[in-house]
Amino acid sequence: MRKNKLREILNSGKPSIGTSLLTTWPSAVEVIGHTGTFDYVEFDAEYGAFDLYALDDFCRAAELYDLSTMIKVDQACQRFHAQRAIGSGFQGVIMVDCRSAEDARECVRAVRPETPEGGGLHGVGIRRIAYVSEAGTADYVQALKDVVVVLMIEKKAAVDNLEEILSVDGIDMIQWGPTDYSMSIGKPTAYRLRGKPEIKAVERTVYETAARMGVPARAEIESPDQARYYLDLGVRHFHIGLDIAILYSWWKKNGEELRKIISDV
Repeated sequence: MRKNKLREILNSGKPSIGTSLLTTWPSAVEVIGHTGTFDYVEFDAEYGAFDLYALDDFCRAAELYDLSTMIKVDQACQRFHAQRAIGSGFQGVIMVDCRSAEDARECVRAVRPETPEGGGLHGVGIRRIAYVSEAGTADYVQALKDVVVVLMIEKKAAVDNLEEILSVDGIDMIQWGPTDYSMSIGKPTAYRLRGKPEIKAVERTVYETAARMGVPARAEIESPDQARYYLDLGVRHFHIGLDIAILYSWWKKNGEELRKIISDV
């Protein structure tokens, strides 16, 4: 079975860089692979449209370039989508909307193998990572143990219960979610205006707590220069870029500039 590159990076203590797509178009995955820059590509299934065939093709494209893969799944169907994505070849799963230690435990159980020592809910699946010959083998069980579980800390309740959540065995990484947090405290703000001082102060607390408790953290940044701030907080894993945001910024900037030019004619 294919080695889990994300797990190997975490075990080695090395930093990582990922980027994400709201589309499952394999050619977009291949373009990211061509850069030779990223450790993994993430599919934001919480927001994007997809079917199960698309998950297989997404992973096939990534594997051509030795890219690892991660998927962000909606809370409402997270166990189903997480297990089917793992079966397609995704090596990391981001769980959203966690509010308590019990929520965190359920996130881990959805991914881990249903063995006496694994304590999970993931049984044998004759899927892409382990067709008939490897399904249910010791290697299959190990693959489920190796899946990287990432929790979004994005609700007020999650911040209030942060130390209990971070104490849950099997949480491999966390990421701060400022926009959801703002909404959960009754102060909704636009995605691109999430750097308010009040929110940044809570973000700092989240990342400092994670560093103190030995839980790796990932930061979502919009430009490379922003990484230095998070490095000082102990963050070593970074996400940069989202296809739809990149396209929006280019279209808006260049469209407005072109409109001004032709308006003067």
